Amino acid sequence: QVQLVESGGGLVQAGDSLRLSCVASGLIFSDYTMGWFRQAPGKQRELVADITSGVGSTIYADSVKGRFTISRDNAKNTVYLQMNSLKPEDTAVYYCAARLRIWRYWGQGSQITVSS
Repeated sequence: QVQLVESGGGLVQAGDSLRLSCVASGLIFSDYTMGWFRQAPGKQRELVADITSGVGSTIYADSVKGRFTISRDNAKNTVYLQMNSLKPEDTAVYYCAARLRIWRYWGQGSQITVSS
Protein backbone atom coordinates (compact mmCIF):
# COMPACT_ATOMS: atom_id res chain seq x y z
CA GLN A 1 0.00 0.00 0.00
CA VAL A 2 1.42 3.32 -1.09
CA GLN A 3 1.39 6.15 1.41
CA LEU A 4 2.53 9.73 1.09
CA VAL A 5 2.60 11.61 4.37
CA GLU A 6 3.16 15.36 4.42
CA SER A 7 4.33 17.41 7.37
CA GLY A 8 5.49 20.94 8.07
CA GLY A 9 2.44 23.05 7.37
CA GLY A 10 1.09 25.77 9.59
CA LEU A 11 0.32 29.43 10.08
CA VAL A 12 3.05 31.94 9.22
CA GLN A 13 3.39 35.62 8.45
CA ALA A 14 4.15 37.13 5.08
CA GLY A 15 7.88 36.99 4.41
CA ASP A 16 8.45 33.93 6.56
CA SER A 17 9.87 30.61 5.44
CA LEU A 18 8.53 27.11 5.83
CA ARG A 19 9.61 23.65 4.73
CA LEU A 20 7.23 20.89 3.79
CA SER A 21 8.30 17.25 3.88
CA CYS A 22 6.65 14.23 2.33
CA VAL A 23 7.69 10.72 3.25
CA ALA A 24 6.73 7.97 0.82
CA SER A 25 6.31 4.28 1.50
CA GLY A 26 5.12 1.28 -0.45
CA LEU A 27 6.77 2.28 -3.71
CA ILE A 28 10.23 2.40 -5.26
CA PHE A 29 10.69 6.08 -4.49
CA SER A 30 13.69 6.63 -6.73
CA ASP A 31 11.65 5.54 -9.79
CA TYR A 32 9.01 8.24 -9.34
CA THR A 33 8.75 11.86 -10.28
CA MET A 34 7.59 13.66 -7.14
CA GLY A 35 5.56 16.82 -7.06
CA TRP A 36 3.94 19.40 -4.85
CA PHE A 37 0.50 20.73 -5.71
CA ARG A 38 -1.67 23.26 -3.94
CA GLN A 39 -5.31 24.13 -3.86
CA ALA A 40 -6.64 27.40 -2.55
CA PRO A 41 -10.32 27.84 -1.61
CA GLY A 42 -12.46 28.15 -4.71
CA LYS A 43 -9.56 27.44 -7.05
CA GLN A 44 -8.35 24.45 -8.99
CA ARG A 45 -5.46 22.36 -7.79
CA GLU A 46 -2.24 23.54 -9.42
CA LEU A 47 1.24 22.12 -9.77
CA VAL A 48 3.71 24.09 -7.68
CA ALA A 49 6.88 22.15 -8.48
CA ASP A 50 8.09 18.73 -9.42
CA ILE A 51 11.36 16.85 -9.49
CA THR A 52 12.12 13.90 -11.71
CA SER A 53 13.70 10.62 -10.85
CA GLY A 54 17.27 10.07 -11.93
CA VAL A 55 18.94 13.43 -12.56
CA GLY A 56 16.34 15.30 -10.51
CA SER A 57 15.30 17.90 -13.03
CA THR A 58 12.89 20.43 -11.60
CA ILE A 59 10.08 22.64 -12.83
CA TYR A 60 8.25 25.39 -10.99
CA ALA A 61 5.07 27.36 -11.37
CA ASP A 62 5.83 30.93 -12.41
CA SER A 63 4.24 32.20 -9.21
CA VAL A 64 6.82 30.49 -7.01
CA LYS A 65 10.01 30.67 -9.10
CA GLY A 66 12.87 32.11 -7.12
CA ARG A 67 11.05 31.60 -3.80
CA PHE A 68 10.37 27.85 -3.57
CA THR A 69 12.83 24.99 -3.96
CA ILE A 70 11.93 21.34 -4.39
CA SER A 71 14.42 18.64 -3.49
CA ARG A 72 14.49 14.94 -2.77
CA ASP A 73 16.45 12.49 -0.67
CA ASN A 74 16.08 9.03 -2.17
CA ALA A 75 17.81 7.42 0.79
CA LYS A 76 15.04 8.75 3.04
CA ASN A 77 12.17 8.36 0.55
CA THR A 78 11.44 12.01 1.15
CA VAL A 79 10.67 15.02 -1.00
CA TYR A 80 10.88 18.57 0.35
CA LEU A 81 9.50 21.94 -0.55
CA GLN A 82 11.43 24.86 0.87
CA MET A 83 9.26 27.96 0.74
CA ASN A 84 10.78 31.37 1.29
CA SER A 85 9.32 34.87 1.15
CA LEU A 86 5.84 33.51 1.63
CA LYS A 87 2.92 35.64 0.50
CA PRO A 88 -0.74 35.60 1.50
CA GLU A 89 -1.56 34.26 -1.96
CA ASP A 90 0.46 31.14 -1.12
CA THR A 91 -2.27 30.18 1.35
CA ALA A 92 -3.60 26.77 0.31
CA VAL A 93 -3.66 23.09 1.09
CA TYR A 94 -0.43 21.62 -0.23
CA TYR A 95 -0.35 18.07 -1.54
CA CYS A 96 2.52 15.75 -2.24
CA ALA A 97 2.11 13.47 -5.27
CA ALA A 98 3.98 10.76 -7.14
CA ARG A 99 3.87 9.71 -10.75
CA LEU A 100 5.42 7.51 -13.34
CA ARG A 101 3.27 8.69 -16.26
CA ILE A 102 0.27 10.12 -14.42
CA TRP A 103 -0.08 11.57 -10.92
CA ARG A 104 -1.25 8.36 -9.31
CA TYR A 105 -0.51 8.72 -5.63
CA TRP A 106 -1.44 11.61 -3.36
CA GLY A 107 -0.86 12.66 0.20
CA GLN A 108 -3.59 13.84 2.51
CA GLY A 109 -2.65 17.49 2.27
CA SER A 110 -1.11 20.03 4.60
CA GLN A 111 -2.63 23.45 5.25
CA ILE A 112 -0.44 26.51 4.92
CA THR A 113 -1.87 29.87 5.88
CA VAL A 114 0.11 33.04 5.30
CA SER A 115 -1.14 36.11 7.12
CA SER A 116 -0.41 39.62 5.91
